[in-house]
Amino acid sequence: MTEWLLIPTGFLVGAYGTLIGAGGGFVLVPILLFLYPTARPATITAISLAVVFFNAASGSVAYARERRIDYKTGWVFAAATVPGAVLGALVVGYIPRSLFDGIFGLVMLLLALVVIFRPAGAAGGVALRPGMVTRVVTDAAGTRHEYSFYQWQGVVLSGGVGFVSSLLGIGGGIIHVPALVLLLNFPAHIATATSHFILAIMALAGTAVHLVTGELAPGSGLVRSLFLAAGVIPGAQVGAKLSHRLKGTLIVRLLGVALALVGVRLLLSFFGQ
Repeated sequence: MTEWLLIPTGFLVGAYGTLIGAGGGFVLVPILLFLYPTARPATITAISLAVVFFNAASGSVAYARERRIDYKTGWVFAAATVPGAVLGALVVGYIPRSLFDGIFGLVMLLLALVVIFRPAGAAGGVALRPGMVTRVVTDAAGTRHEYSFYQWQGVVLSGGVGFVSSLLGIGGGIIHVPALVLLLNFPAHIATATSHFILAIMALAGTAVHLVTGELAPGSGLVRSLFLAAGVIPGAQVGAKLSHRLKGTLIVRLLGVALALVGVRLLLSFFGQ
């Protein structure tokens, strides 16, 4: 009965995660911890990361139809996330999590405040400087998005995002999207779509490692992932459609709420040790 409940759970996770470009792992991990309190943390992380892959892949298809993905940047940043994602998946069972949870939880809360009260970057308002690259993306509705940023900053950032997201099983978009908007000047709608594209590649790499190491065993772990995927895939399509109808500032503020939830959960875990 619990497994069948994973399908509607996956739908809600997919819709909300795709709406804000965050993959949904930040919502899914605490749900899995509640449903399966005896499961190993590494197994929970593996299940979550697999579901993030299905969510991001489905959402990327929807965003591709809307032509909101910056593929040129997405491939570069995705390549930077893969080594970090593989490393995070390999060390998840060895790193003491208590201190990490406390520090990272505090950082998430601070970032949430920044995102909520400053929901949009200066997209289109940054003067082009030496070393910057400029991207122009015209979506299916004919809206032209032009923005400039330092690509090397995004590469360094993506490597760290890959490691942390794979370690926690949260996908990484919850960190990537505010960074793209606030630090790299991406318009919110392009940031969420491009983040989902990057997430699909990164989560696939991390999930492959979990399959090889046995954390995502063919038994219950893989079965639970597939039940969740059955809900996540259509949920992601709904989330992408909702994203098209909402203002960029509202999407980023919803992301800020998600950041705050992650921060509170990690701090509770830290103080509960």
